[in-house]
Amino acid sequence: MLSIAGLRKAYGPVTALDGADLEVATGTLAAVLGPSGCGKTTLLRCVAGFERVHSGTISLAGRTVAGPGTHAPPHRRGVAVVPQEGALFPHLSVAGNVGYGLDRAARRSGRVEEVLALVGLPGYGDRMPHQLSGGQQQRVAVARALAPRPPLVLLDEPFSALDAGLRGDLRRDVRQALRADGATAVLVTHDQGEALSMADQVAVMRDGRIVQSGAPSAVYREPASPWVARFVGEAVLLPATVDGPVAVTPLGRLPLNGTSNGSAVTVLLRPEQMRVATGGAGATARVVRHDFHGHDALVLLQLGDGTEVTARILDSTPPVAVGDEVTVSVHGPARAFPAL
Repeated sequence: MLSIAGLRKAYGPVTALDGADLEVATGTLAAVLGPSGCGKTTLLRCVAGFERVHSGTISLAGRTVAGPGTHAPPHRRGVAVVPQEGALFPHLSVAGNVGYGLDRAARRSGRVEEVLALVGLPGYGDRMPHQLSGGQQQRVAVARALAPRPPLVLLDEPFSALDAGLRGDLRRDVRQALRADGATAVLVTHDQGEALSMADQVAVMRDGRIVQSGAPSAVYREPASPWVARFVGEAVLLPATVDGPVAVTPLGRLPLNGTSNGSAVTVLLRPEQMRVATGGAGATARVVRHDFHGHDALVLLQLGDGTEVTARILDSTPPVAVGDEVTVSVHGPARAFPAL
């Protein structure tokens, strides 16, 4: 549905997009994930037609809408945009907002009621925007975007202004609505949890480029670089040397996932791979920090040689406190990168 190749965009001396490439298949939800200033919002604005690109191409369903000598205006791209805050028309009812982009026949067909039901707001058509909560207003904005059945829906951090409880519910409902309607969508976000939990495809962006794109599980478990590993979730990076199929690390000899070139490497482990115990086999460590999150805790451990590692422990794990001496073992293989 969406094909972006070699996209470049600059604002004076500042390069926002530096050869970005992205492919999004029809009917999928892709999340463009990256830190502030990496170019993800500029990418969205170029796809929508709000910005002219300096080089590269954008194609929608096989039709080039941006490229050398080509710039289709936004209203000729058929792309719907859901902004960070719903931006509803305050003088129109919910039904009026949702049906704004529909012709008379489409409004009479029941499409407005259909998409309101999809986003969990059946029967809300007569209400005014000021009578809705922030989460409900965002649901209306999504319904308005879906109503004309656009080839592509762009979501620009639409949940960032909501509290944590609302965000979780709205993410699930919006994802379900997009799938139920067969929509193709691109979500721009800096929230790793949001991208991993919602999307069929995660594209990680850095300095104006897509540095890795794939299924959420692949991006998390098989990051393309230590930077991606750190950005997409918590990462434990350790110096190591390769000895055949294993890596010799401060945590002991660990099996490697895949192959590695060279003897000196940096290995990646995730905190959930760490097993913390008050005794038994494993490397000896001291607890230097304990961050409780309710369902689990992140524990910073200092090994005997001064190396620090992070472990994720559940409530069922024996409780530990700052200053405790524990043992640490590793479950599963490590992933190797060239030495940092």
